[in-house]
Parts: sequence; structure tokens; C-alpha cells
Amino acid sequence: MLTPREIVKELDKHIIGQVEAKKAVAVALRNRWRRKQLPPEVAAEIIPRNILFIGPTGVGKTEIGRRLAKLANAPFVKIEASKFTEVGYVGRNVESMVRDLVEAAVSMVREEERTRVRQAARSRAEREIVRQLGIRMGVSEDLLLERLRNGFLDEEEVDIEVETHSFPSFEMITPQGIEEIGINFKDLFPGIFGGGRKRSSTFKVKDALEILEREEADKMIDRQKIVQTALKRAQEEGIIFIDEIDKIAGRESGIGPDVSREGVQRDLLPIVEGTTVATKYGPVKTDHILFIAAGAFHVAKPSDLIPELQGRFPIRVELQSLRKEDFVRILLEPKASLVKQYKALMATEEVELEFTKGAIELIAEYAYEINKKSEDIGARRLLTVMEKICEELFFAAPEMKGVKVVIDENHVRYSLEKFVTAEDTSIYML
Repeated sequence: MLTPREIVKELDKHIIGQVEAKKAVAVALRNRWRRKQLPPEVAAEIIPRNILFIGPTGVGKTEIGRRLAKLANAPFVKIEASKFTEVGYVGRNVESMVRDLVEAAVSMVREEERTRVRQAARSRAEREIVRQLGIRMGVSEDLLLERLRNGFLDEEEVDIEVETHSFPSFEMITPQGIEEIGINFKDLFPGIFGGGRKRSSTFKVKDALEILEREEADKMIDRQKIVQTALKRAQEEGIIFIDEIDKIAGRESGIGPDVSREGVQRDLLPIVEGTTVATKYGPVKTDHILFIAAGAFHVAKPSDLIPELQGRFPIRVELQSLRKEDFVRILLEPKASLVKQYKALMATEEVELEFTKGAIELIAEYAYEINKKSEDIGARRLLTVMEKICEELFFAAPEMKGVKVVIDENHVRYSLEKFVTAEDTSIYML
């Protein structure tokens, strides 16, 4: 298990700045490990310290939560508070976020199990392919297997039977609101839908291998074990990121589209505090799920949330607006920085793209100034600026194979100056 310092170091590879927010989530993650080391009777009493991020858009609130979940290999869902409605109104109710978390956990554990049996499943799939090809070609299976593994048979065609999944999910109005219900008729009526319908289709060998491998893997894994493991992981390690919580802040107006805002807050209380939610896989306790809420709070304030909900988020972290220096680092330092992305895109056209140091600093300066003059949308502003700078290059790149293009200060200034000096900066609005 990583220490808080190591967690922050890992987050630094993807997110620039916001040290306080990184420390808060690092401590929260480490506390989960600490709780697991305690006797069960003590561990049951220790609840997560939920976190409230306060800061403008585009400064890394959501990305911190997402990267934290990847580091911890934990189920993670991001939801928007404004999408929920109070019980009794048409719309999704807050319990659906827990169901989404369980679905994410089931998918995660299923993929892990598929990876565990992949080698054996691949071997079975290969044997099925060479069996068919051997009958058709009159060649020994061992020879075909060797040719298959070397890629010589990828473009050959084979007929395989594929199980069809023709039972869609549908929305259903329940006493708790509108929910998406997925019904497996094969489980409900095993006598009628026992084996599932299969149809024969023709695929190229390389595609057929992937399909057969997945089907063989599904036969080899224990679905009940997957569900039990997923439920436990969702309960003990799940992270729910509630974005735009400021949109449901404020007292009841009684009319208009925000009529159920305070009601949504009241519905959130038992979920965040700890309750049991019924899912199609079984009941899930939310006592030890970590909740991270975030909002810009431009209009509303955290104190506009009902007091009970404020108390459920004891750790508050204010994220800072990005400065010019932060924009420079965002362009260069992360593993998948914008500059690296643009260079990789141009490399597909055999065009070498290079940004001078002066150009990088000027791009950062323009992004910072535009944010200051108009709406502050954080790092997302860089995307708009970079697209405007590289617009003509992207258009002409297919006719520029083998060319090296250097983006310097003059190019940046030429591409942006007329727009920045204009009174109307709406072109940069996202």
C-alpha cells in the first residue's frame, strides 16, 4: 500500500498543483488501509472522512478523484448532483449512484477474472479455430496452430456460433423514481431460455479468436464469486465523486426547475452517512464508501447546503485558480501533456512538431489572460488556445509528410493576437 507521500507523488505525474487536495485524498486512501489492519469490532466504528472540493472548473477536482481510484484499484463513479431529483419527482433518485458503483465493481472484477484465465481461454479458442481450419484445409492441427500463433492465418475466414444477447434494459418508474432495469430472462425462465440463442456468423480468424476467447473465459469464471467479490469491494473500497454539488445548494424556492434541490440534499444524507441500498446483485451498505463532493460555488456557498449535509463532509479543501506558471507545467510535465498529445497526433502524418520554450510560455500567458478577462475555465482554456494555434497545421498535415514544423512565439502571436485583442472573446468560450 502506498504511503500518503507516494500517493501525492503519483498524482503529481498527472495533475499540476493543488497540493492540499492531493494530501487530503492521499490521507483518506491511507486511512482505508489503516482501518483494515484493525480488529473488526474497531474497524466497524471508523467511517471515511468525506471530502468537499471547492474551486473553479478546470483545476483538477474530478481528475484527482479519478486518478486516486486508479491508484487504489477501486470502483469509481462520477455523478452530477444536478441530475438527481427528490423522491416523488420524475427523474433519477440518489440511490442510483450506489447501483452504478456496484456495476462498475462487477465490471472491474469480471475483467480481472478474465485476465486470470486468459491464457487457458486463448488456448481453447485457438484449438477451436484450428479444428475448423484443419477440416477445411486438410492440414494437421499442430501445423495450423503454429501458423495461427505466428499470424499467418489472420485473414482466413471461419464460421463460429455466437451467443446473442437480445434482452435490452429498459427504464421503469418505481416508487423511488425512474431506474434502468436490466432483466436477464435466461435466469428468470431457464426452461425457455436455458441455453441462450446462438447464430452462426463468419469472421476473420483474428476477430474470431477474440470472440471465442471471451466466451471461453466467461465459461471458466465463477459468476457468483464475481458478484460477491464486487459487492465487498464496492462497500469497502468504492469511491463516489459527486460533481456540481453547488447546483443543489440553496433553500427551497417552491417553484421552478430547482423545486427539489433541498429534497435531493435530504435524500443524500442517509446515503453519505451510511445505509443499505438494494441492487440487482444484492444489498449494499454505504457506511464505508468514500464520497468526494465538488463544486465551483460561484453563486452558492458551502454554507448554503443544509447543515446536516455539511456535517457529512468534514474535510474541505479549496482548490486554487491556475496561474501562468501552472499552465506552463500543464503543457509540459504530465505523462499525457497537451504538447505530447499534439506531437503524437502529427507523428501519425509523419510530421515532426516542435514547440519552442518561448511559444510554450506565450501560450500559457494567453490562456491565463483570457481566463482573467472572461470566464475562468481553468486548464480547459489551453485546449481552445492550442486548437486555434494548430488549426491550419491539422488541416494541411496530410500533404506535409517528412516536414518538421516549429511553433515559435511569432506563430502563436499571429494565430491568437487578433482574437485576444478583440472585445468579443466568445470564440474561447466552451
